[in-house]
Amino acid sequence: MSRPHVNTRSALAKARNHGAAGSGVTHWWRMKISSLLLLVLTIWLLFAFQAMSQADFSAAREFLAAPWNTCMALLFSWTLFYHAQLGLQVVIEDYIHSTWLATTFTIGLRLLALLLATLCSVLILQVALNPSAAGV
Repeated sequence: MSRPHVNTRSALAKARNHGAAGSGVTHWWRMKISSLLLLVLTIWLLFAFQAMSQADFSAAREFLAAPWNTCMALLFSWTLFYHAQLGLQVVIEDYIHSTWLATTFTIGLRLLALLLATLCSVLILQVALNPSAAGV
């Protein structure tokens, strides 16, 4: 017959690295910084939409082909998907109480965000760097 397991850890040791003492502050800061970055990038995007409101595809491609605008478009898409992934991760952590299911959803969410950010990057670069794309 085996002896019952006795947990000798104190309450403070059990609570360490859980809740507010864990990675919550880092996650909060990442959300705030990405939201501020998105605010600035959205202002750029609105000006870009205003500048391109009457443009055809070739003029829009020329606009996007400018290095500054290509970088801003890439940064916007990366930040958008990163911020969305952070926000949806909080929803998963708050409402899915099964650890394995929450972990599975979080991994799937991160992979989906990475896939969509990569797809956007490829499309932005294809339009910006491919001069023959004007015939599409």
